[in-house]
Amino acid sequence: MSYSEARPVINLQTPTNVTTWHIEGLSWDPAECGANKISLPRETVWIPDIVINEFMDENRAPETYYVYVKSNGEVRDGKPFHVISSCKLDIYNFPFDIQNCSYTFNSYKHNVQDVRLSFFKPVKQVFQESLEVMATQGEWELIDMLGEKPEHSYEEGGWDELIVHIVLRRRAALYVVNLLIPSCFLLSVDLFSFLLPPQHVDRSSFKMTLILGYTVFLLLMNDLLPVTGNTLPLINVFFSLCLALMVTSLLETVLITNILCDSNRYPPLPKWIKILVLKYLARLLFMEQKACDQNSEANRSKILVDSNSMTEYSKKESVCSSPVSFQGRCLEEMQKLRKDLLAIRRQVEEHFSNDNRTDEWIMFGQVIDRLLFILYFIFIIVSSITIMVLWLNSSRLDKNP
Repeated sequence: MSYSEARPVINLQTPTNVTTWHIEGLSWDPAECGANKISLPRETVWIPDIVINEFMDENRAPETYYVYVKSNGEVRDGKPFHVISSCKLDIYNFPFDIQNCSYTFNSYKHNVQDVRLSFFKPVKQVFQESLEVMATQGEWELIDMLGEKPEHSYEEGGWDELIVHIVLRRRAALYVVNLLIPSCFLLSVDLFSFLLPPQHVDRSSFKMTLILGYTVFLLLMNDLLPVTGNTLPLINVFFSLCLALMVTSLLETVLITNILCDSNRYPPLPKWIKILVLKYLARLLFMEQKACDQNSEANRSKILVDSNSMTEYSKKESVCSSPVSFQGRCLEEMQKLRKDLLAIRRQVEEHFSNDNRTDEWIMFGQVIDRLLFILYFIFIIVSSITIMVLWLNSSRLDKNP
């Protein structure tokens, strides 16, 4: 066995403390030798086999062939590592998520009785130095580093470990601008489309165009959403809720348009609906019944009075005629006129009855449309506040890993 394979201690019961480590029995006088530090080939010196448990790929950093040894036997290894590791992500708060990636350092050959690990510098100092040397501003922002050393019973064996927690926060500006703001704009346009009169404007076509545009938007922005994680991101729930609200508003528009356009084919409104919707609910929503309904009732009464007077007049004329021949012709003509007036009266009554029924259905549809608009607006506000509270609460919890 070469010297580089043997742990550099005089007594094998003595553990090697690894931050930098010492080669026991190795020292020299710097004044006599003219050097306080020398470099030696890595193959000639024992190097602890420290690994990262979360390591996923081979180290692609440049190789270093030397280690540095001081005159008191202290050895320092400056080999760089390019670490590609696994990290358990919690993407529930995406894009406002904070991730805690842990790295576990330990020896895979020597247990705690042989090799013990400790931090060379305080973790907070390493964190500050890392912030100073980081030049690339990518998707993630380093916000903290925490160190942990699990307690071990040295008599029971096992492997000594050092755990470093790297706390990262995702930069959310890109996702807010490209995902959240366009969704909120489209949802707002869908909300205010309720102000379009459905009996004069094809509101359903407008809403279908919005749904189609929003679907295409989600397909194009799908690459920005995370595809890994243990839970469903809350932003996906937000997108699904937006799409569901748009579809619901489209169904509401179809229903209201059907009521307004085909009301002449519906039976009269039940009395309890007239009282509940047209009287109390309409008043609660600041909607008054149209004055044209009262005018139509007055016109109807006027026409009926005129027809009744004409009928009475025809009867009087038939009685007052004195000549027999002339009386017969007048009576015949008056009877025909009376039949025509009765037919006109029935048509007028049916016309005004249908108009009144149609106006009631139209008023009913307008009241329901405004009620659903207010409920839609309230639901959007409550849902948005709920999602924001969940985001903020979860982010607050993630800051304390």
